[in-house]
Amino acid sequence: MQPGPEWFSTWFDSPYYHLLYRDRDEQEARRFIDQLLAHLHPKPSYRLLDLACGKGRHAIYLSEQGLEVTGVDLSPQSIAHARQFAHARLHFHVHDMRDPLPYGPFDFIFNLFTSFGYFQHETENVVALRSAAQALRPGGKLVIDFLNTERTVRELVAYEEKTVDGITFRISRHLESGFIVKDIRFADRQGQEQHHQERVRALSRESFEEYFAMAGLRLAEVLGNYRLEPFEQATSPRMIFILKKYA
Repeated sequence: MQPGPEWFSTWFDSPYYHLLYRDRDEQEARRFIDQLLAHLHPKPSYRLLDLACGKGRHAIYLSEQGLEVTGVDLSPQSIAHARQFAHARLHFHVHDMRDPLPYGPFDFIFNLFTSFGYFQHETENVVALRSAAQALRPGGKLVIDFLNTERTVRELVAYEEKTVDGITFRISRHLESGFIVKDIRFADRQGQEQHHQERVRALSRESFEEYFAMAGLRLAEVLGNYRLEPFEQATSPRMIFILKKYA
């Protein structure tokens, strides 16, 4: 959709991305998903979309809870990995969330673990939300799990190093033109110096609410952490939006 590769289309396909983040807390993620399902009360017949599903770990877990699940992600390598776990009620597709979703309609769409706000132009965020809304059944719900920008910016760690399997990642963070930017530098296994950058738009709750209105989505509630406690702007680590499509 834009000239040249976007950062997420190359970095997410890199084996070093998966190496850097391989120790993410999967037990915490599963507990969060369990809490969400208990909160939303899906019926066994419901269809769910995992939007930006990565390698499919959470889509697989959702499928194990009895739902029919479709996972989509921009990364061909991640989807190729996920497809080895596919079955009659679990499907995976390479897909850009800005494009219309041909796989619906869905009762629920989950966009979890800060998988939003990557695009260079703000209008693309609204385009992505409209595509998601169009794929929901009337009355269906969209869950967006995003970092609490105010707290994240306030507590930004400017520099750290992390060594995984002999690779030392040098990570610096800063604010730039409305984005939280993470620069990741390391020497790869061939000794070549690598530099990747992650850019997540520093979106406020108010910005999200404007997006939701433009996408025809009603904000039902905002939760502040993976225990689904109420959102507190000064202290909550997350902004978890529960949205409903206008009937």
